[in-house]
Amino acid sequence: MRILKYIFLLILLAFVALAVFVATQKGEYDVVRSKFIKSPKSVVFAYVNDYRNWENWGAWKENDSAMRFSYPAKTIGKGGSYSWSGTDGVGKMKTVFVKENDSIVQKMTMNDAPSDVYWSFKDTAGGTNVTWRTKGTMPFMFKIYAAVKGGAEKIIGNMYEKSLVNLDRKLDYEINTYKVKVHGIVMKAGGYYMQRTINSSFVNLPKNMKIMMGKLDYFFKKNKIPTNGKPFVIYHTYDVVNGITKFSVCVPVKDQIVTSPGSEIMGGKLEAFQALKTTLTGDYSHSKEAWDEAAGYISQNNLNRNPSGPSMEVYTLGIDQEKSPSKWVTDIYIAISPKAAVVPITPTVKTVPTPKVTLPAVIKPVIDPAEEL
Repeated sequence: MRILKYIFLLILLAFVALAVFVATQKGEYDVVRSKFIKSPKSVVFAYVNDYRNWENWGAWKENDSAMRFSYPAKTIGKGGSYSWSGTDGVGKMKTVFVKENDSIVQKMTMNDAPSDVYWSFKDTAGGTNVTWRTKGTMPFMFKIYAAVKGGAEKIIGNMYEKSLVNLDRKLDYEINTYKVKVHGIVMKAGGYYMQRTINSSFVNLPKNMKIMMGKLDYFFKKNKIPTNGKPFVIYHTYDVVNGITKFSVCVPVKDQIVTSPGSEIMGGKLEAFQALKTTLTGDYSHSKEAWDEAAGYISQNNLNRNPSGPSMEVYTLGIDQEKSPSKWVTDIYIAISPKAAVVPITPTVKTVPTPKVTLPAVIKPVIDPAEEL
C-alpha cells in the first residue's frame, strides 16, 4: 500500500513539475516559412486569396479527415472568411487587409486562441516566392501539446511546409492543365434568370465575378429560391481600348421573379439564340485563350456575330462541385447571325401561242363486204 502511495506521489510530482515547466515556457510564437512556387504571382495570389481553395492544399485536412468547412457569401479579399470544425476543435479565419498581388493579412481564431497571419508574394524568375507567417500566444493546453510535440515552431512550421508543397503541386498541375474545344454552331436555349450587373476593369474581372456570384448565392439561400440550371455571365459591353467591361452575373430560375425597384438583383429573360459554342476544360485563368480560339473560328469560317445577341459564359462545372481546377468546365456562347437563306429563283417563262394547224379529215375506208371475215 505504501508503495502505491509513493508511486502516486511521484506521478503527482511529475505532473506538477510538467505544469510548472509548461507555465514558465514562453507563450508567444512567431513561425515563418517560405517556398518558391512555379506559377505566376497573380495566379498564386488569386488562389490563396479565396478561402474556397484552401481545403485543396492545406495539410491540416491530411491529419484530420473529420474536418468540415463552412463558407459564407464572401470568401475573397478583405472581409472574406471561412470556418471549420474537426477533432482538434473549431476555428475561423477572416481577411483584414489585402494589397493586390502583393500581400494578405488575416485574423485566425482556433479554440478561442487568436493569432495573426501574414502572406507576401514576390516575383521571382520562373515563378513566385511565397512567405507565410503566423504570430500568436499559446493557451495553456496548447503549450502542453507543443511541449510534448517539440514546440510551436515545429508543429506549425511542419504544417506550413507541407501545405506550401501542396500549393505548388496543385497550382503547377491543376492550373496549367487545360484544353479548349470549339463545337460549332448550336441553338442555345433560353429561360428566366436573376442577375446583378456592374462595370469592371479587365484586371479585376475574375475577382469581381466571384464576389458577385457569392452574393447571388447568398440571395438565393436567404430567400429560399431554387435554381434552375448553371450560373452564367452575360457580357453587355467589352471596351478593349479602356479595359472596361459591363457584365451581369446570372443564375437561372424556373419562373419569372420580380424584385423591388432599385434592387441590386433584378430578374431577366434570355431568349433562345443561334451561337458558336466553345468549351474550356480547366481553370478559368485560360478563358482568354478559349475566347481567342472562338474568334479565330468565326473569322476562318466567315461567320458574322449577331450584334443584338449575347456573348456569355456558362459555368457548367465549378469549384462547388469539383475541387480540381483542371476538371472545371466553362461553356462559351457567342451569338451568330443566321446566314441568309438562298431562295431559288424561278425562271420567267414566256408563253408563245401555238399556231393553229388544220389537220385533214380522217376518212374511214369503206370495206367491201366480200372482204369481211
